[in-house]
Amino acid sequence: MIRILVVEDELASRKFLSHMMESYGQCDSAINGIEAVTMFEESIIKGEKYDLICMDIMMPEMDGQEALKKIREIENKHSILPKDESRVIMTTALSDPKTVIEAYYKGGATHYLVKPITLEKLNSIMSEIGLGV
Repeated sequence: MIRILVVEDELASRKFLSHMMESYGQCDSAINGIEAVTMFEESIIKGEKYDLICMDIMMPEMDGQEALKKIREIENKHSILPKDESRVIMTTALSDPKTVIEAYYKGGATHYLVKPITLEKLNSIMSEIGLGV
């Protein structure tokens, strides 16, 4: 069973995505990038690294792009090889090319999911990244 971290500031979206992810594995949630980074580093220290992070891009305090950058720095600090890095699906209501480029190339996201999120979209992406049921 994989370990999943859902990072979303909106309660309804967080609960909805967490519920959809439960069929794939154990799901924890964070309300912003700061909490996500803390939970991620704690998971590595405990030897229970998250296999997948589903993270909203636009959040208060620390957005998803900045959080992803810090998560990749933590993986590097703990000598996690690129092949063993957590897969990251960035979620957002924005579908403009600039946001997509930043998510993939600057942040190191594995995939990008435009809201509204449906089970069909999620299942397709999970299969593409090798975590399908």
